[in-house]
Amino acid sequence: MTGSDAVISCRNVWKIFGPAPQQHLDSLTRGTPEARGQHVTAVRDVSLDIARGEMLVIMGLSGSGKSTLVRCLSRLIDITGGSVSVEGRDIGAMSEAELIALRRSKMGMVFQSFGLLPHRTILDNVAFPLEMRGQDRHARYDRAREMLALVGLKGREGYFPRELSGGQQQRVGIARSLAIEPDIWFLDEPFSALDPLIRREMQDEFLRLKGLLNKTIVFITHDFDEALRLADRIAIMKDGMVEQCDTPDRIVLDPATEYVAKFTAEIDRARVIRASGLARPLNGVAIEGAAVAGDLSIRDLGRQMVADSRSHIPVAGRDGQLIGVLDRQAALDILLGKAAA
Repeated sequence: MTGSDAVISCRNVWKIFGPAPQQHLDSLTRGTPEARGQHVTAVRDVSLDIARGEMLVIMGLSGSGKSTLVRCLSRLIDITGGSVSVEGRDIGAMSEAELIALRRSKMGMVFQSFGLLPHRTILDNVAFPLEMRGQDRHARYDRAREMLALVGLKGREGYFPRELSGGQQQRVGIARSLAIEPDIWFLDEPFSALDPLIRREMQDEFLRLKGLLNKTIVFITHDFDEALRLADRIAIMKDGMVEQCDTPDRIVLDPATEYVAKFTAEIDRARVIRASGLARPLNGVAIEGAAVAGDLSIRDLGRQMVADSRSHIPVAGRDGQLIGVLDRQAALDILLGKAAA
């Protein structure tokens, strides 16, 4: 994917907090050592392209810069250096009116705090951004009811936020962000405050919505298991920099830095790596028998890998077309661990 194909494209983005941030950036780009105390460099020279319909999960430890980066992508804060484009338009060059129009028409945002209006029903909460857009009462309520049904809250339209559980309140926040039909959806650790059972339920709900809606999604989390469940690609950040941005398979199989390797060291590789991630080009390999689905994990295929006598197993994509062959021994090494020499 090139920058021209991307819905969101950022190039060499920096965000520095402190006095005279541009001067500090100039000194950094000249190679001057960074002085501690006065400045915080929250985002360092980040370049990313995000495709239409892709879910990019940004993750890292607290203070890694992931939330600041997303606020740069949506221009909730202005960047210190570099550029951010949305559908080919430099949002840094937009007027305030143009930026407001972009957010109202194209962007939905969900943050850790639900931000619901306590004195309004959940129907009114979901309809609120449409009210701000000037949509008539009948149309905005119809849309709000549709979105509440989509997130599983049909029949609760007249409830107030205080009458809902934390998970239900989060669904209201998601419904509200979807009401404006955003093409781009930013979510900053939206499930982090929920207990594990509700969090898993919300992840399932989110995956269901992802299957129904073709949105470009940027999702922040510090939970690697959550990232693995949701992501098309994962960007791992450390000290404001993106250490690696790749598919979950590639991040686990081929970590780009020592930090990424440590970050993923305790992950069950058989649960993460899919058949498509291990598939290699046919290169004249004779194909025998039925293909396995490329989106199945090695753990999902465990029994078959143990029982199958083929040394090379064909792998098919979602369209049923062959995408390569899976080396059975390589899969078994991931599933069971390599045999001692």
